[in-house]
Amino acid sequence: MNLSGPVLTLIAMTHALYLDNNATTEVLPAAQAAATAAMAQCFGNPSSSHSHGLVAKQLLDHTRALARAVIGAGDGALLFTSGATEGIQTAVLSALCAVRAQRVAGQPTGTLLLYGGTEHKAVPEALAHWNQLLGLGLVLQALPVDSEGRHDLAALSALLPDTALLCTMAANNETGVVSDLPGIAAALTAATRRPLWLVDGVQALGKLDLQLARHGIDYAVFSGHKLHAPKGTGLLYVRQDAPFTPLVVGGGQEGNWRSGTENMPGIAALGAVLQALQQGTTFTSHAGLQALRDRLVCSLRSAFPPIVFNTPLAHSLPTTLNFSVPGLPSKQVLDVFDAAGLRVSAGSACSAGKAQPSHVLVAMGLPTWRCESAVRLSIGLLTSEALVAAACDAIARCGQALAAPEAATALGWTVPGVSSPPDARALAAGTLHWHELDAFLSAHPAAKLVDLREVAEQQAGGGLRHGRWTAVSAPVSELPRHDALWFGAGATPVVLVCRSGNRSQQVAHWLHSQGHTTVRHLHGGLALRPG
Repeated sequence: MNLSGPVLTLIAMTHALYLDNNATTEVLPAAQAAATAAMAQCFGNPSSSHSHGLVAKQLLDHTRALARAVIGAGDGALLFTSGATEGIQTAVLSALCAVRAQRVAGQPTGTLLLYGGTEHKAVPEALAHWNQLLGLGLVLQALPVDSEGRHDLAALSALLPDTALLCTMAANNETGVVSDLPGIAAALTAATRRPLWLVDGVQALGKLDLQLARHGIDYAVFSGHKLHAPKGTGLLYVRQDAPFTPLVVGGGQEGNWRSGTENMPGIAALGAVLQALQQGTTFTSHAGLQALRDRLVCSLRSAFPPIVFNTPLAHSLPTTLNFSVPGLPSKQVLDVFDAAGLRVSAGSACSAGKAQPSHVLVAMGLPTWRCESAVRLSIGLLTSEALVAAACDAIARCGQALAAPEAATALGWTVPGVSSPPDARALAAGTLHWHELDAFLSAHPAAKLVDLREVAEQQAGGGLRHGRWTAVSAPVSELPRHDALWFGAGATPVVLVCRSGNRSQQVAHWLHSQGHTTVRHLHGGLALRPG
């Protein structure tokens, strides 16, 4: 095994302060053990009739029973899926096929596909996809939310008579806002024509007492990796007598509702998580999570006095904080937090690569600056007091770094566009991987290691040393001040480093276009630095 690559990188990352649990969670050790045991001993196919198959079937049934109890499934069906996205597709397809069948039979149907304005993008995308594919011509409409992110129940009641399918969250992934499921259920009960109801329960699983059958929910979806189970595991709840159309057909597994041999290691791991939930001794309690969140709130307020929390804590999950700091764009905060070892995000991980303000905060009607400055911090059911204490210390350092004059007076210079970028061979030649760095520096003793991170990032995360080389600080916002590094008779080979490798690549391309042929940049930046 080559330990100079990704393995050592992952080992180094275990020392980071992970506060992005709404994106994904670490896998519970008992779940890891259960998955390993399923692969090593309980590897039978649950559809087989021999002893190995029967043992696997018993494991399947046991996990399903645990899940039914946790979510309050009542008489409803519960299917194992690959995750919430598959569950959403299946539920939407089932509901819209029922609408089509009603139309064929001459029965009246609603014309609206109504979804919460703060839903995960997987929901409206699925609605649009199947609506078009089935040729239904229904109208997609966002249900408005108030400034706290909760559904407008008056608007809901007015729209229900024209609604064919309603989609809402149990709790929001970006803000942690808890939906008023009883209020929505009451509005549905009072409606002259009740539409089908799909609930995204991803963030609520293990944190709220869902009791799906009691609320009259028709479909609900869950994803294991949001609750300390592996990725690729999920659940779909279907109320008894709710219409159903399989998304995946074939061998007839899951009672012909979801074909394909079951992911037994993932299901075994999910079962271990559900077992831990029932026992109530493994995970941090609701009160314990609130106490941890309160400590983080105090630390953030101390580090950033003008801070604004984008949702009221009383209506949010105890695991989630969403905040904005006046004058600090979210990217600047994220870069400095990451430099200090704090892993947080600006919102949904699925939208992390899109340079747009949060659609969730926009739907809440918050000012533009808050939407563009939003940062999400989320703890998990395994988050420890020690991790939160270390995170509070790191937050204090970040506050000091971002308050420094250098952070506020940066020139804002950006890398110019390259009119004729180097060809692919030149780009490849300009890229160094960390395991190649020592050889390059040895071959070029006069080379300079250049740290392109902003001053606040360097203050929060510390300077950069590699062997006998101490990096020269040349923040991207101040590059014009450092011409001597790149050009003139004294120019020497340089190796560019930044946090993620993006800025170093841009600067390397620009310098190459300006004739600097001995510039290199480190692939992946400090994020992929081993050890």
